[in-house]
Amino acid sequence: MVKIRTRKPRSFRQLIPNLLTIFVICAGLTSVRFGMDGKYGFALLLIVLAAVLDAADGKLARFLDSVTPIGAELDSLADFFNFGIAPGLLIYFAIFAGTEHANLGWLAVLVLAVCCALRLARFNVALDSDEEPTWKNQYFVGVPAPAAGCLALLPMFFLMLGIAEIRDFPVLIFAYLVIVGLLAVSTVPTMSIKHLKIAQEWYLVVLLSGTAFLASLVVYTWQTLIAGCAIYLLSVFFSASRYYRQLKRAEAGADDKAPKA
Repeated sequence: MVKIRTRKPRSFRQLIPNLLTIFVICAGLTSVRFGMDGKYGFALLLIVLAAVLDAADGKLARFLDSVTPIGAELDSLADFFNFGIAPGLLIYFAIFAGTEHANLGWLAVLVLAVCCALRLARFNVALDSDEEPTWKNQYFVGVPAPAAGCLALLPMFFLMLGIAEIRDFPVLIFAYLVIVGLLAVSTVPTMSIKHLKIAQEWYLVVLLSGTAFLASLVVYTWQTLIAGCAIYLLSVFFSASRYYRQLKRAEAGADDKAPKA
C-alpha cells in the first residue's frame, strides 16, 4: 500500500521574508530595464532600495522565526543579480556602450559579476564551517555584496550630479570596477554593522549622525551616496587595521596560555 505523505501546513509569516527577497529581485531586474531606457536615476534608486531591503530580510526572517534553506539560497541569488550583475550593466549602458571602449566596459562587467559570485559562494560555504572566535563576528571577509554593488555605482553617482566628464575616463572607471570586484572576493576584513557595539557615551552622537545622513540622503541624494562610498572605502582601512591588532592580541593571549615546556 502506497503511503501518501502529508505536509504540515506552514504559517503565512514564514513566507514574508521570501516574498521580500523576491520583491528585491524584481527591483534589481526593473533597475536594468530603466537603465536600458536611459532612466538612470530610477535605476540607481532601485539598487539602493535593494541594498536596504537586503539588510532587512535576513533580520525579518530571524525575527519571525522563519529562516529556511530555500530562503538563504534565494537571498544569495538576489545578491548575485542585484549587486554583481545589475550595477555593472548600468555602468556599461551609461558610460561604455556605443563607444570605442565598449569591450573594456564589458570586461569590467564580467570581472565584477565573477568576483561577486565567488564572494557569495565562499560566504555560503563559510556558513557550514567551524565556529570562529566571537570577536571575529565583528567582521566580514571581504566587502559584502550589497556594499560592493553600491561602491561600483560610484561613477554613476557622479554622472547623476551632471558631471558628464566622468565618461572621459573609461580606463580609470574600468580599473576602479576591477578593484571593487577584488575587494569583494578578497580576504580583507571589513566591519560588520550588525555586530558593532556602541559605547553608551557615543550612542547619541551615532543616532544624530545617522539621522543627519538619512535626511541628507533625501535632500542631497547623489552627494550623500558619494560621501557614503568614500566613508566606506576609508572604513575598510580602519577595519583591517583594527582586525589585525585584535588578531595580534588574541595570538599573544593564546601563547601565554600555552603550556610551558
